[in-house]
Amino acid sequence: MRKILSALTIILLFSFAIQAQTVTQYDISFINAVHHEAEIKIEFSNLENKVLEVRMSRTSPGRYALHEFAKNVYGVRATDSEGNELEVTRPDPHQWNVSGHDGTVVFEYTLFANRGDGTYSQIDETHAHLNMPATFAWARDYEHRPIEINFNVREDLNWKVATQLKPISETTFYAPDLYYFLDSPVEIADFYERSEQVGDQTIKMALHTRSTDKEVDAYFEKVMAIVNEQVEVFGELPALDYGEYVFLNCFMPNASGDGMEHRNSTIVTNSKPLNLPLGETSIGTVSHEFVHTWNVERIRPASLEPFNFEEANMSGELWFAEGFTSYYTNLILTRAGIRTHREYVEGLAGGINYVFNHPGREYFSPVEMSYQAPFVDAARSVDPVNRENTFISYYTYGSVLGLALDLSLRDLEGDKNLDDFMKLMWIKFGKPEIPYSNRDIEATLAEYAGEAFAKDFFGKYIFDSQMPDYESLLAIVGVEFGKANPGQASLGSNIRIENGVGTLRSNAIKGSPIYEAGIEATDEITAIAGVSLNSVNTVDQILSDHNPGDVVSITFERWGEERTAQVTLAEDTAYKTELMEAADSSQENHRNAWLN
Repeated sequence: MRKILSALTIILLFSFAIQAQTVTQYDISFINAVHHEAEIKIEFSNLENKVLEVRMSRTSPGRYALHEFAKNVYGVRATDSEGNELEVTRPDPHQWNVSGHDGTVVFEYTLFANRGDGTYSQIDETHAHLNMPATFAWARDYEHRPIEINFNVREDLNWKVATQLKPISETTFYAPDLYYFLDSPVEIADFYERSEQVGDQTIKMALHTRSTDKEVDAYFEKVMAIVNEQVEVFGELPALDYGEYVFLNCFMPNASGDGMEHRNSTIVTNSKPLNLPLGETSIGTVSHEFVHTWNVERIRPASLEPFNFEEANMSGELWFAEGFTSYYTNLILTRAGIRTHREYVEGLAGGINYVFNHPGREYFSPVEMSYQAPFVDAARSVDPVNRENTFISYYTYGSVLGLALDLSLRDLEGDKNLDDFMKLMWIKFGKPEIPYSNRDIEATLAEYAGEAFAKDFFGKYIFDSQMPDYESLLAIVGVEFGKANPGQASLGSNIRIENGVGTLRSNAIKGSPIYEAGIEATDEITAIAGVSLNSVNTVDQILSDHNPGDVVSITFERWGEERTAQVTLAEDTAYKTELMEAADSSQENHRNAWLN
C-alpha cells in the first residue's frame, strides 16, 4: 500500500508541476501521410505583449552542420484565442513574426517530410519518423517552458508511439523544456517492441521493419549483449531521466542508413529491402550510438554547451567524442561475441591505412579536423572540394588514436587500459555532467597515467598530427602490422575504367605518382605504359608487370587535346593487420585482456 501511495504522490506532484507552469501545447496529425504531409498546430499562451517570433531550427542534436528545416514548411497561419486571423510576416527564411495577438497564438502549418534518417523526418503510410528540429517550430523567449504534445496516430494503420519523452497517455507526452523536446525523436508505426531490465532501469527497442518474432528476439539478444558490455566499460549505466532508454530502429527500403544519439534514445535507420533477413542489420551503428549514452551525451564537450539550434556547432573535441566512440564500436562487438578476434583485428587495417597515408595530416591536427564538422557532417554544397587531400574524418582519426592510447596504456605498469581511463572521465565529467575541454582530457590522462605520458601523447598526436608506432603497439597484443603488398607497384590514386577510358575516382591524391605527373580528375586516360585501356579491365593488370621505381608513360586527353606524362611508380602504401600465429604467452594474455 505504501508503494502505491508513493506512486500516486509522484503522479500528483508531476501533474501539479505541469499545472503550475505555462505549457506550450503541440498537436500533430497525419491525414495525408500518403503524400508525406503532417498537419501541425502549436498553442502558445500567456504571452508577453510583443511580437511572437516563431522559428524552425537550422541544426539538430548530434549534427554539427546547418540544415535548413524551414524549407519544408508551408500553409502557415496564426490565430488568437478567439480564432481571429493574425498578421504573419517573414523577417528571414527561418522565422515567422506574429503580431496583434491577445496573449495567445495558435500557430498552424503543413510539413512535408520524406527522408527517414537521424537528421530529417519521414511521413508515409508505413510510419511517421520524426526528428523534432526537422518537424516542429518553436518560439523565442519561451524555450524554458514545458511542452505537451499529442500525436494523432493513424489507428487504421495500427500505429503506436515510441520516444524518450515522458508519457502522459499512450499518445500524449511531456518534455520539461524546448531543448529536451528537440532532443527527443519519435517513431510512430506498427513496430516490434522488446525490453529488458538493467538493474532498476529499462532498455527498450522499437523496431520498425518486416521480420519474424524469432529474428527480432535474436536481434535484441545482440543489442543487449552490446548494452551489457558497454556498461562494463563505464562501470554503470547512467541514471536515465525517466528510467528508460529506447532504440528507435527503422529498417525499411525507403529509409536512409544513419544513426543519431540522443540523451535517452537513439535513431538507427537502414534501407533494408523487405525480403532481406534481419540478421545483424546496422548492429555496428547500434554499438556506436549506445556508447554515446556516456561519451557525448553526458561526458560532453563544453564547446557544444549549450547546443545552438540556430547556427552551426563547432567543437575541437570530436576526435574524442566521436572518434573514441568509433574505437569502441567494433571492440564492443568483439567482446560481445558478435565479431571474432580475427575479424576485428583484420578490420583495424582500414582505419589505420586511411589516416596513416592521408595527406590531410599536413594541414590539420585531430583537433582541427574536428573543427571541420560543420562542413562535412551531412552538410550540403554544390561547389567541388578537395577533401581527399585535406580532410580526415574525426571518426576514423579518433578511432585509430583510441587504439593507440589503449595499447600504450596496456604497455605501462599497473594494469592500465582505456576502459579505466574512460571510467575516470565518466566519474569526473559525465556523472556530474560537467562539460570538458581538450585540456581537461589531457589533465585527466595525466592524473591516470602520469603527466609525462599525457604531455607526450597530446603533444604528438592530438595537438600535432604525428602517427604512433603501430607496429610496436600492436605487437604488444600479438598483432602483426606490416605492408599489405610489399613490392607492388602503384599509381597512388584509384582509376576507374569504363569503355576504354580511365578516370580518377577522386581528386588526385597529393604526393602520389598521378598527382606528381599533373593528372587531374577531369582527364581521360587512354593508355598506361603503352597498353590501351581498351584491352584491360583494371589498371592492376598493367601494373603487375612493373616494379616500384619504374617510369611509365600515361596518355590522356584534356579538353580534346592528347597529352603524355612520364610517371614514376611508387610502392603500394597499404598496411595489413593480422593475428600473430606464433604469439608468446605475454602477447596472448594482453590480447585476451583487450578483446575479451
